[in-house]
Amino acid sequence: MSDDKLLAEQVMPPPLFGAEDGRALAEAALRSITASTARVRGDDFLRILVHDLARALDVTYVIAGRVIVMEDGQEGIRTLAVWGGADYLPNMEYSLLHTPCQDVTDQSMCFHACGIQADYPKDTLLVDMRAESYIGMPMIDTEGRTLGILSAIDTKPMSEDKRLLALSLLSIFAARGAAELQHQEREQVLEHKVQQRTEALRAAQTILIEQEKMAALGALVAGVAHEVNTPIGVAVTAASTLSSYAAELAKCVSGERVSRSELVATAQRMQEAASLVERNLLRAADLIGNFKQLAVDQGSLHVTTLALLEHAQSVVSAHGPALRKSGISVVLDIAPELRVRLDPGRWSQVLSNLLMNSAKHAYPNGGPGVVTLGARMALDGGARWLLLEFADDGVGMTKEVRERLFEPFFTTKRGQGGSGLGMHIVYTIMQQMGGQAAVEACQSGSRIKLRLPAPEQA
Repeated sequence: MSDDKLLAEQVMPPPLFGAEDGRALAEAALRSITASTARVRGDDFLRILVHDLARALDVTYVIAGRVIVMEDGQEGIRTLAVWGGADYLPNMEYSLLHTPCQDVTDQSMCFHACGIQADYPKDTLLVDMRAESYIGMPMIDTEGRTLGILSAIDTKPMSEDKRLLALSLLSIFAARGAAELQHQEREQVLEHKVQQRTEALRAAQTILIEQEKMAALGALVAGVAHEVNTPIGVAVTAASTLSSYAAELAKCVSGERVSRSELVATAQRMQEAASLVERNLLRAADLIGNFKQLAVDQGSLHVTTLALLEHAQSVVSAHGPALRKSGISVVLDIAPELRVRLDPGRWSQVLSNLLMNSAKHAYPNGGPGVVTLGARMALDGGARWLLLEFADDGVGMTKEVRERLFEPFFTTKRGQGGSGLGMHIVYTIMQQMGGQAAVEACQSGSRIKLRLPAPEQA
C-alpha cells in the first residue's frame, strides 16, 4: 500500500451517509479532506484528494485531470490521479469529444444522477467503467482558464443528498486543484526559462573560452614572430656581408697580383659570416619548430606518448619572449626518460595557461622570478598517477584568490586585460582528462598541484 493511501485512510473516517444531516456531513468531510491534504502539494495532493473524495462521497471513481491538446489537434484530458474503487488506476489520456468531461471544460458543473452511458453513447470509457452516474467540476485558474477537471463517477445512481454533498466538496477542492495546476505550470515555465538561460550562459562561456584560447595563441604568435625576427635579421645582415666578402675575394683573385694574406683574411671573414648565418637560421628554425609543434598540439584531439621534458621545453621555448619580458626563468624538474600517454593539445594548453598566469599575476612589477615545473610518477590504490607541481616565487595568493582561483570569470586584473578564464580552462581540461587540479597554501609564492591518471603504456 502506498504512503499517501495509508495516510488518507488514517485521516479519513468511514463513510458517514445516513449518520448525520447533509450539512454536518459536508463539514465533517471538508475538515477531514482538508486535514489530509494540508501538507502535500502537486501530484501527491491530487492522489490523496481523489482517494478521500471517493470515500466521502461513497463513489467508485474520482478523477483529477489536466486539459491537453491531443496529437490530432483535439482537446483531451491527461489524468493526474485516478481512484478506482480499491486502488489507484494508471494515468491515461482520452479525448473530450462526446464525453461529459467536455461539458465540464466549458466551465459548467455537469451532473447526471443516472443513465450516463445513455446520455453519452459514444464515450466507451464510461462503458468500461460500468458508469451509471456522474458529477464533474472544472478547475479554473485565476485568469479564468480551465486547467482541468475534477469528477466523481459511480456504478450506481446518485441521490439528491449525495449530489449536494458532491457539489459542495468538488467546488471547494476544484479551486484548490486549479491552484496546484497553476503552480505546476508556473514552475514549468520557470524551469524552462532557467534551462534556456543556463544553455545561453554555457554557450557564451564556450565562446569566451574559445576567444581566450585564440587570444593566447595570438599573443604567442606575436611573441614568436618578434623573436624569430631577430635571428632572421642577423642572418640577412650576415648574408649581405658575406656577399660583399665574396665580391672582394673575386676581385682579389682576378687581379694581376694575388696576396696570400688577403686571401686568408677574406676567407676567414667569409667563414665567420657564414657561421653567423648558420647559427641564426638554426635558431629561427628551432623557434618555428617549437611554435609549429605547439600550434599542432593545440589543434589536435588525440592521445599519444609524450616525452614530458621535451614537450615542456617546447612549450617554454614558444613562450620565451613573454617570459623574458617579465624577467621569468623556468626550471624543469622532469626526468628525461619520463613518458606518459596524454592528449598533447590539451596538455599544451594547461602548461601555456599556467606559464602565462604566472607572468601576468605572480610578478606584477616584473621579475626577476623563477617558475618551477616538476613531474613524477606515483602509485595510489594500485593505479599509476602522474603528479605535477607548478610553483613560482612571486607575490603569492590571498585566501580569497586561492578559494576562487578556478572559478570562471574570476580575475584580479579586471579592466587590465584579464578575462578570468585562464585557470578555469586549466581546471576544466584536467577534469576532462580524468585528473584534478588544486592550489596549495604556502609561505611565499604560489603552488598548483596537478594529478593525472597514467596507465601502463601498451
